[in-house]
Amino acid sequence: MTDTNLDNMPAVALDYIANGHRAAIATVIETWGSAPRPVGAQLAIRDDGAFQGSVSGGCVEGAVVAEALEVLETGEPRILEYGVSDENVFAVGLACGGEIKILVEPIGIGQGVSVEILKSLDDARTNRTPIGVSIHLQTWDRRLVGPNDAPLRFTKDKSGVDDSSFTLIQNPPLRLIVVGAVHIAQALLPMAHIAGYAPFLIDPRDSFGSQTRFPNETILNEWPDVAVESLGLDARTALVTLTHDPKLDTPALAAALNSDAFYIGALGSSRTHAKRRAQLIDLGFTDSQIDRIHGPVGSNIGAATPSEIAISIMAQITEVLRTP
Repeated sequence: MTDTNLDNMPAVALDYIANGHRAAIATVIETWGSAPRPVGAQLAIRDDGAFQGSVSGGCVEGAVVAEALEVLETGEPRILEYGVSDENVFAVGLACGGEIKILVEPIGIGQGVSVEILKSLDDARTNRTPIGVSIHLQTWDRRLVGPNDAPLRFTKDKSGVDDSSFTLIQNPPLRLIVVGAVHIAQALLPMAHIAGYAPFLIDPRDSFGSQTRFPNETILNEWPDVAVESLGLDARTALVTLTHDPKLDTPALAAALNSDAFYIGALGSSRTHAKRRAQLIDLGFTDSQIDRIHGPVGSNIGAATPSEIAISIMAQITEVLRTP
């Protein structure tokens, strides 16, 4: 199993099919208790038993793959339920004490999901467009949906069952834009990857923003206003400034305040933030607009080292994202 692409199973399944295989996709549709994976988590299964993704963190994947291979033969979707395993550590079940319900669908076969729907999901992800699929769990009818069809589910980024239908929500992938290639950024970017964000580092100073200091990261050696404009800021993007230099921080913050970015943070003391606030007011921003900026950045956990500050930043970003 390869868990390198947990959030894009439609693309994995389409790749299986493009290479001449049949494929199925398994989706967690309901959970109870301490389930290891959330509703909407997926597993893509190839007809030779290979698979990617996760629906339980390893507890039931083997059993789900076996069911998926049968589904590929019958062409009929099926719903599986798993609960607490018995004392045998190898029993199929969830040792964590939770319960999960999983929908397994063949792709392009019988009553399974169509290749066209998966392509629509993959295209929407590429274009950063929110999209969803509503599946009737008795008739297997499916339709694509958007934020106007299920506004609360899209806002909360929450897939789930309503009556006899399951709605899978696919919001654009999370992004973190970091301005300032400093020590904190060296700790923050790897944490962002782990938390499921695609990070982008902006710093016009080539000696700071280099692949030597930030191997394998996406680096834009441009002025922040130019770089931010090229990347775009939407409701699935967080922006953090770390330079302390108003020539770099202020243009990025101004761009963020004019956007739908869900989180804006700026490193610096309360005194520094007061000066920053005055600069932004001079640029025409109101106090209520500037209040969107978390400054000093990060949750108040007593962080002292660069790594601890990075932890506090990711904690605060997560809190803002997940708290209604």
